[in-house]
Amino acid sequence: MRGKTLIAMAVRSPDHKIVIEKYPFISWSKKYPILGLVFIRGFVTLIEMLIIGSKLLMRSAEIAMPEEAGKKISPLELFLTYTASFILFIAFFLALPAFFFTKLRAVVDSVILLNVCEGLVRLSIFLIFLAVVSLMKDMRRVFAYHGAEHKVVNMYEHKEILTIENARKFSVRHPRCGTSFLLVVMVVSIIVFTFLGRPDLLHRILYKLLLMPVVSGISYEFIRLTAKLKSGIFGFLTWPGMLVQFFTTREPTDDQVEVAIKALETVVEA
Repeated sequence: MRGKTLIAMAVRSPDHKIVIEKYPFISWSKKYPILGLVFIRGFVTLIEMLIIGSKLLMRSAEIAMPEEAGKKISPLELFLTYTASFILFIAFFLALPAFFFTKLRAVVDSVILLNVCEGLVRLSIFLIFLAVVSLMKDMRRVFAYHGAEHKVVNMYEHKEILTIENARKFSVRHPRCGTSFLLVVMVVSIIVFTFLGRPDLLHRILYKLLLMPVVSGISYEFIRLTAKLKSGIFGFLTWPGMLVQFFTTREPTDDQVEVAIKALETVVEA
């Protein structure tokens, strides 16, 4: 759980105790005001959370699986892992949809229609990926903890006392979830990439990479806006993201909810 000045991590250890670790936190956008400007802060926050999330994920694995703690990942292995992930991201979410775009150019004249078709291909790949991952046993447990996090945050935002009993009545879905953010990114990219015209395959991939900060920045501001204006059309616009969370959340056990509560309590009490 992340607060304004603190990040708290709660992990269930093999002896069933909950280990809590606290880390001081000041966002880059607070340290460097220029990074907090509208349409810049979204991309900055995304990179920051990816770095923090990766570090905490490895630390949580050390606590939850101490027998594996001695098998440290070397800097080279970490670099190769990140590099491979980045290449796969480019291949499946940029290059493959762009390939379909270039093939459709010969039969579709409308740039808008071309981008919609490309966006649908990208969205289909994303949903298939989530569906496959959700079938993995270990990931189902991760998604259950994700659901526990949402339940507890929903409970806190409704000003309920933080208890397991109170958490049970709340949803495992939340409008500000990272899954919703990714879906918004895909929709916004259709609009932004329309202005690229009809470039060839390599140039389209390059332009899309360069525009990712723009797309993520716009998406971040949209999520913030819908969080503030929850009624009417803005409330309705959050539902596609909530539906996609069907793949990335599961109903948690009481033990998992307890872990999420401990993490949130640590942040709230700081």
